[in-house]
Amino acid sequence: MPNLPLDLRGTPFQRDVWAALRDIPPGRTETYSQVAARIGRPGAARAVARACAANPVALLVPCHRVVPAAGGTGGWRWGAARKRTLLAREAAQ
Repeated sequence: MPNLPLDLRGTPFQRDVWAALRDIPPGRTETYSQVAARIGRPGAARAVARACAANPVALLVPCHRVVPAAGGTGGWRWGAARKRTLLAREAAQ
């Protein structure tokens, strides 16, 4: 997906999370904790999850690539089954 310029409205923290999510390449995943550490906010995994849930543009800001550290794919605002399907398609490319 091209790196389109986006005008996303959110808190500074949400915008930091969303920018970090756009850096996760297709076929890869990161945990909420990894994203939190990458934006300089270790320990903010739950806040990262909330920022993912507030993401208004699911495919342009790929929050489906963030998974729980405990394993599995976790939930997703647009449905866990869709999240699993997207991750499987990206992994197959």
